[in-house]
Amino acid sequence: MTTSTDDAYVNGHVTFVAPRVQGQVAKVLVDDNMRVAKGDLLVELDREPYQVQVDIKKAAVVNAEADFKAAEAQVRANLGRLRSLRWRLQTAIEQVDNNVALLRARVATLRSKEATRDRARADLKRAEALLARSAIAREEFDQRREAERVAEALVNQALEEISETRVSLGLPPHTESGDLSEVPADLNQTFSGVRQALAELIQGAAQVGLPLFSLVKSPKQIMEEFVARDKEGNIDRIFERIVPEAPEIRQALAKRVQTERDLAQAELDLRYCEVRSEIDGVVARRNVNPGNNVAVGQALMTVRSLVEIWVDANFKETQLADMRIGQRADLEVDMYGSRKVFRGRISGFTMGTGQTLALLPPQNATGNFVKIVQRLPVRIELEDYDPEKETLYVGLSVTPYVFVKEAPQGPGAGRRLQELQRPNLSASK
Repeated sequence: MTTSTDDAYVNGHVTFVAPRVQGQVAKVLVDDNMRVAKGDLLVELDREPYQVQVDIKKAAVVNAEADFKAAEAQVRANLGRLRSLRWRLQTAIEQVDNNVALLRARVATLRSKEATRDRARADLKRAEALLARSAIAREEFDQRREAERVAEALVNQALEEISETRVSLGLPPHTESGDLSEVPADLNQTFSGVRQALAELIQGAAQVGLPLFSLVKSPKQIMEEFVARDKEGNIDRIFERIVPEAPEIRQALAKRVQTERDLAQAELDLRYCEVRSEIDGVVARRNVNPGNNVAVGQALMTVRSLVEIWVDANFKETQLADMRIGQRADLEVDMYGSRKVFRGRISGFTMGTGQTLALLPPQNATGNFVKIVQRLPVRIELEDYDPEKETLYVGLSVTPYVFVKEAPQGPGAGRRLQELQRPNLSASK
């Protein structure tokens, strides 16, 4: 048993050919009714303006690459200066330690000279007593007095040297306790020369993108923090890792990437001057000629597929009860008559009758309602169709005969709704 309708026709996919860039048409290589394959050149736009843009973008890429290398060289130079500043800080700390050691040595020398002076004073005092009894010669007395004066001068000299050393360390010349060797325990961390070297180191570090240093911390803490950036404390490895993260490098790299993207876009626009067919099919409705100025998305022609065609059959609603996806159908096309019967199967039902899908759907709220039998478009896919043998054209009249009593076969057989289709997003990447 079959169900048929005379309200059916051949339908098929159509691709509208449109340019992706604007420009003047240089060549049109096809005409209506010409058969084309996917990838065939259909229209060619003037390439010269886009070639100029490609050349400009290539020059920009070269400049950006040069700027990147210059920035890398500058960063490495800054790292070299940072190394120098690091050793300058170390030298400043060691200089403070050396001066502290020198201060203590001079204090020890002072104690030795004070002892020599005290002995000279005692010798002079004894010589005065002996001179009063005429038990010593005047010449010997003068020698002891001279020795006492020399010893006193040496003590004063040692005191001045100690004062000089203390002042060079930023300390007062004398202390309340009287211990001239007394210095703060953290003097090598707080001394002005050390703090100045630390400030220069922080400035140099900021130039290479290391804003972690702070004047609040001591030089020792800062150096420990810096060395801790590598688990083995390898300074060279730390500096090498700094290079790609430096602000100048990142900025130059971003500029280079941007110019490379601009070049890629310019080259893409140049390729878009060639308008090619996206499918196999036949050209129709050509409306472009050489010399025309075309805009992006402007329809130049259409390409109708030869193989992606089907039959839309508008069955009455009273005929749909027994229809299911997968049911076999015989298709008689008026062009060929009964001498050629095409084979097909139902692949789906449109979710709405033809009247509801019209531009102006009916409005039945007025009460002027006349019931008419509705028709629902049913899609019938062709099987074993070969356009080289019997070509079907879109719009041809068809009489389908659906075998509603036979068991449906194929995908979704026996259903009215197709199976849920999820797009494969990974395949499009």
